[in-house]
Amino acid sequence: MPVFRLPNGHVFPPPHMADPSGIVAVGGDLHPDRVLLAYHSGIFPWYSEGQPLLWWSPDPRMVLRPSELKVQRSLKKRVKRGDYRVTFDTAFSEVLDGCAETPRPDQDGTWLTKPLKAAFVELHRRGIAHSVEAWQDDTLVGGLYGLAIGRVFCGESMFARRSDASKVAFVHLVRQLERWQFALVDCQVHTPHLERFGAYETPRELFLDEFHRIAAMPGRPGPWQFDSDFDARVAPT
Repeated sequence: MPVFRLPNGHVFPPPHMADPSGIVAVGGDLHPDRVLLAYHSGIFPWYSEGQPLLWWSPDPRMVLRPSELKVQRSLKKRVKRGDYRVTFDTAFSEVLDGCAETPRPDQDGTWLTKPLKAAFVELHRRGIAHSVEAWQDDTLVGGLYGLAIGRVFCGESMFARRSDASKVAFVHLVRQLERWQFALVDCQVHTPHLERFGAYETPRELFLDEFHRIAAMPGRPGPWQFDSDFDARVAPT
């Protein structure tokens, strides 16, 4: 199956035309409008420095429904103790830096290149990309970021400099998303870490059908803040 080389215009082929590895297209640029169009299409950029710019829509797709979040006992205890203070959208660039600096198995260098970081920073300025930060006193010790497309949160990356810091941030995020009636967290590809939270793989065709419906729902532009009565220790009912 051919892989499409993108023209200068901001267009993408249909995701179902991806090759068996999940690559939809190669090339183009990382203009924020192109990146946003990709996410609205169920496509995301993923490449390493020195590689061509690659655009992906894997089959199957890893997803999590906020109402089905699973929190293991030890993590529940850490959340209940309040080991970390968790915030929204207060250190977006620093979270990107933390994710970029975190070594990944079987990956040389970082996929969060300067042009990609610049695109995400602009999307954050537009209220589309969001970060969740975990703090110990005034030190950033973990976090994650992603994009909100309608009522879908497209998770991108996380990092931790203290035990479970990113996991605590993730629990806070997902429980707040459920309160806001977000229907889906797009986790992109399978990892055992995400599976333990209740994420599962679904065929790309089913994912895209649901994604496009939910992505068309009214969104929640940023900057985000936790609800004033939010308590991560209590799962929404």
